Amino acid sequence: MKDVNCGYCMRDEHLDAFGIFICELKVSSLILFREQSHPGRCIVAYKDHVSEIVDISAEERAAFMEDVNRAAKAIHAAFHPDKVNYGAYGDTGCHLHVHLVPKYRDGFEWGGVFQMNPGLKKLTDSEYEEMISRIRENL
Repeated sequence: MKDVNCGYCMRDEHLDAFGIFICELKVSSLILFREQSHPGRCIVAYKDHVSEIVDISAEERAAFMEDVNRAAKAIHAAFHPDKVNYGAYGDTGCHLHVHLVPKYRDGFEWGGVFQMNPGLKKLTDSEYEEMISRIRENL
């Protein structure tokens, strides 16, 4: 099931406003977050428009978490963060997804909770493509 107003579902201008589609995983999509104050920040969005992790079967939940794990491994291999923070929100965009936020000891917001969208760092198209390439190489 899809929601025509949801960027994760439609991959249209709603998604383009905050992310760039990287690839399909087993039961989800991997998306590069446009705001890159945390180099390598991505989102793993479940394939269907469901709000809660309790709304999917145990098998689908396990596959979704395997997708999150696969993406986190790729981020670790590509960018070598000191820690990846995981955030599952959705108060306004009720589509099951997890933010993977690489944190670096000498970087932005180390030691604190990450901001949802600090709006501090956008990249050029070629810089986004280079990041996406590094992630894909490590999936």
